[in-house]
Amino acid sequence: MNCQKHLFNLKPDAHYLNCASKSPLLKSAEEASIKALIRGRNPMDIAPVDFFSEVENVRIAFGRIINCAASSVALIPASSYGFSSVLNNVIAKKGGNAIIMKEEFPSGYFALKRWCETNSNALTVVEPDWNLTFLGEDWNTKILEAINENTSVVLLSAIHWMTGLKFDLKAIGERCALVGAVFIVDGSQSVGALPMNVEEYQIDALVCAGYKWLFGSYSLSLLYMGDKFKNGDPIEESWMNRTNAKTFSNLTQYESEYEPDAGRYNVGQTSNFILMPILKEGLQQINQWGPSNIQNYCQQLIQPLMQYLEGLNGFSEPAAYFSNHLFALRLPKQINLELLQQNLAKNKVFISVRDQYFRVSVNVFNTEQDIHQLIKTIDQTIKNN
Repeated sequence: MNCQKHLFNLKPDAHYLNCASKSPLLKSAEEASIKALIRGRNPMDIAPVDFFSEVENVRIAFGRIINCAASSVALIPASSYGFSSVLNNVIAKKGGNAIIMKEEFPSGYFALKRWCETNSNALTVVEPDWNLTFLGEDWNTKILEAINENTSVVLLSAIHWMTGLKFDLKAIGERCALVGAVFIVDGSQSVGALPMNVEEYQIDALVCAGYKWLFGSYSLSLLYMGDKFKNGDPIEESWMNRTNAKTFSNLTQYESEYEPDAGRYNVGQTSNFILMPILKEGLQQINQWGPSNIQNYCQQLIQPLMQYLEGLNGFSEPAAYFSNHLFALRLPKQINLELLQQNLAKNKVFISVRDQYFRVSVNVFNTEQDIHQLIKTIDQTIKNN
């Protein structure tokens, strides 16, 4: 796969290695959103079918990415909404526990913490031995060991959102199924850049922010709901989620039956005429590229950086636990981090600082020059330490 920077409008002198924070807008998405804005000049041109057609296209496209039917996909405004939608329908085991990893993203942590308090379940936070050089195997093992017959639910990011460390979703999903625990995955930092298969991994619910690796916008995210939740209760009562919603003349007949499967969990005002075309373009483009090809492109792209860091004794996780699209820099302890941040800004290299981690996140719009500029900046900082 070749570089796809030509499909974006990135500033030519910027080295944007920060897709984990916010993806740039595709040219096609920009054009689609402009068309949507212009259409808003004349709302009489918006037909009843238009309230649902783009939503269905998005559900189909996302289903292809994660290997599920479109009917299992719901449109939500944010990952926090998704976690609440799922946990609202999770039945607690008496005296049970819920499992989450240390340093989980706050939206997932706070949602599960409240659920535990409401349902008198213990919250088990699993962390690795931080003294180890490599954390992946130890952390995965401890998560698997923590899941037992008393576990009601496991909520876990597919990869560590600050370091990119991968978790073995297949093994964890198998363990959850064995003990009857609900398996909820946050795919916000993986889906779109890493292959995802909800069937193979036995995932019960998958929550994804739309504005990162899916090339969508803020305020639109996606939710997969498996068989356990196909008859659940949504957290709001939208008219658009009813079986008669497409017949506008019959809305006051107050149909109580929800749309089948995950459709009941769609957020109100699902149509979102301005933002939905942006998300659709992003998802369809990902399907054209293929997440495996995206991951392979990132792997080849970062090789010079990996070799450079290895020369500095900066170890990376073994391949089984390493994400090529998102990772934290392991830098020499003596490096001046404040000076590094100054040099990054001066050289127009954009990465994220999350907690104590310098997070690099690349995608198909990144070039070899972007990587070399990052290497140059680190090297410059070390020499001027």
